[in-house]
Amino acid sequence: MADAPVDARSRELFDRARRVLVGGVNSPVRAMRGIGRDPVFIDRAEGAYVWDADGNRYVDFLASWGPAITGHADPLVIGDVRDALARGTSYGAPTEREVLFAEAVTEAFPSIEKLRMTSSGSEAVMGAVRLARAATGREAIVKAEGGYHGAIDGLLAQAGSGATTLGVPTSPGVTAGATSATRLVPYNDLAAAEAALEGAAAIIIEPIAGNMGVVPPAPGYLDGLRAACDRTGALLILDEVITGFRVARGGAQELYGVRADITCLGKVIGGGLPVGAFGGRADVMAELAPEGPCYQAGTLSGNPLATTAGLAVLCRLAEPGIYDLLEEGGARLEKVITGSGAPVTINRVGSMLTPFFGDAPVTDYAGATACDTDLYAAVARGLLARGVYPPPSQFEAWFVSTCHGDDEFARLAEALAGALEEAGA
Repeated sequence: MADAPVDARSRELFDRARRVLVGGVNSPVRAMRGIGRDPVFIDRAEGAYVWDADGNRYVDFLASWGPAITGHADPLVIGDVRDALARGTSYGAPTEREVLFAEAVTEAFPSIEKLRMTSSGSEAVMGAVRLARAATGREAIVKAEGGYHGAIDGLLAQAGSGATTLGVPTSPGVTAGATSATRLVPYNDLAAAEAALEGAAAIIIEPIAGNMGVVPPAPGYLDGLRAACDRTGALLILDEVITGFRVARGGAQELYGVRADITCLGKVIGGGLPVGAFGGRADVMAELAPEGPCYQAGTLSGNPLATTAGLAVLCRLAEPGIYDLLEEGGARLEKVITGSGAPVTINRVGSMLTPFFGDAPVTDYAGATACDTDLYAAVARGLLARGVYPPPSQFEAWFVSTCHGDDEFARLAEALAGALEEAGA
């Protein structure tokens, strides 16, 4: 059994945190209950590594849930943000950087003709759903079972497998009324989506599911959704908060050749700072205030620090060969996991991947939840004990950055072998 890293400082901080923070964390998954342990408190990060409060170093495959695409503390991002910081943290007024940022995003995503910035991905989704309802004059929103689109009442709905189901709240405090206009369908089930779209305002979908673990779209699925939306008059909202600029410069839309009516973005576009955006067809976006009657606002939207960091990252991602490097890293991660003999089914798209502990293909939420979460938890604990930081849940994506190389993959291979042996897998 591996010698566990010294964790006295993390334990002390968690004890203090539980006295002043709900559950000791500011986002539930950080509590690490999904893998049966207390959280690791991170002190700093650089490149492909994070260090905890006790000084332990980990190869990081969480990547701040995706945005550390060029590695932590990218020198270009840090330098630009340092310069911006000296000019003030927030103005509550328009800036040139907002314009430059919007120009960069619309250049990368042809489906985005106009953009509206927010301060988080959840805000972007909330604005996109409200806009879709305003633009179509309809109320119903279709979403996939297991699809997570932020902590928004109307989308915190989940149902069992089967045909279209009206949304049932999955959290106390979410009213039945809030989810009554949410229609749930299985991911990758085109026939169910086509039926649900009749009379609906929109379907919101992750073009590559990332919050039930990575689940790619079946061949023809996204094209079929596009055609169904065109036929029914519903709007296609693609939630690219994870995939935008991650799987390709133009996101999953570039990768699969599909065009959204509205696109939601986040994570990567802020270079690690809190930011989000939604954008789409000019005629649809014109429904937003101040041009139209659909109200959406954010006091700190377009924050000068976030736009500066975002511009720096988008500049880096425009460099030749970046996405080839990310694809190579994702392939190497897959090879290390499969080569370990772990009893997994791997779903990967580019530099995002999930090893599902089970032997059946995972094409939807039902398949994801059928996996052995106890075994994943045991292996994740074993990896942390050996200096590798995986996602603290079976149902999340692993990410590589442009900084992951030979040393990092070798360390993962060694740690994974020990963790699997310890778990009895």
